[in-house]
Amino acid sequence: MSRLPQGPSRRLLLAGALAAVSAAVTGCSSDSEASASGATKRLRIGYFAFPSGDLIVKNRKLLEKALPDHKISWIKFDSGAAVNQAFIGKSLDIAALGSSPFARGVSGGSPIPYKVAWILDVAGENEALVARKATGVSDVAGLKGRKIATPFASTSHYSLLAALEAAGLKPSDVELIDLQPQPILAAWQRGDIDAAYVWLPTLDELRETGTQLTSSKEIGAAGRPTLDLAVVSDDLIARDPRAIDAWRKAEAEALRLLKSDPEGSVEAVAAELGISAADAEAQLRQGVFLTPEQVVSADWLGTDGSPGELLTYVTDTGRFLADQKQIDAVPSEDAVRKAFYLEGLSDVLK
Repeated sequence: MSRLPQGPSRRLLLAGALAAVSAAVTGCSSDSEASASGATKRLRIGYFAFPSGDLIVKNRKLLEKALPDHKISWIKFDSGAAVNQAFIGKSLDIAALGSSPFARGVSGGSPIPYKVAWILDVAGENEALVARKATGVSDVAGLKGRKIATPFASTSHYSLLAALEAAGLKPSDVELIDLQPQPILAAWQRGDIDAAYVWLPTLDELRETGTQLTSSKEIGAAGRPTLDLAVVSDDLIARDPRAIDAWRKAEAEALRLLKSDPEGSVEAVAAELGISAADAEAQLRQGVFLTPEQVVSADWLGTDGSPGELLTYVTDTGRFLADQKQIDAVPSEDAVRKAFYLEGLSDVLK
């Protein structure tokens, strides 16, 4: 989803990102003023309307209970590009962000001032490439010369490029169109596009009249996994690390609830997305949710002073994006390592 400001083509993306930043700033002005006056501490959290532990934390007010002295604002975003713009504009403290937008954000000479501090989920069948049945396309190679929509600079965009490469196609062999999920659905219904790579819940609507060609689960198994990460601003790390500790523990609790209380988790996700319990359950089944123990293991994020395999995943993602001319240069492993916030991470298991 999961989930950038840099990118070679940003026609609709930039407008949407700036609008989101404006909304975030407007919605949080009272928080800023309160913080400046010392009356309360603020915490501005960016999230996606996408099945994850984030929605459980929000619905059950786990963070509000853990931090009663903080004024917490939840701000919905549609893309990682908009999240990155908001961090650049200093309008967010914590946010969900896809691994591809994160790799973009930490590349270049002026990396965005944030660090990855948690893993929300691993992309599975909840992100996929679907072709309209009317096109008759049944495999990725059949998309040559076709119009394909995806939110540029997102994990779906990254996975789409990987899928095209695996099928022997170059980006120039197709017509890539930069659209957000809801505009993708509208373009699909009008017949303006032939295929789309996108995430839930829009994905499920496309599947009703489409043929799934591949998914992020398949692409990940082939060596190019994507994840929905959670990042924290450098400013928050400096001024309020206790809030980060509380937030991590709330996210860890949400991951445990996904396993121990599936009915309650479905209920929370359904309420946040405004969908039926059956639809929420079906959407949750398509995601891959780690346990807190897995998140802090060497296989994934790692712990204090010892980054896990996520370091390799993000570095490889940056290398692929550079090869695809999506970013100017490959971020070094050292640059990616500096964008990990691991202090206190193991405390979530206590």
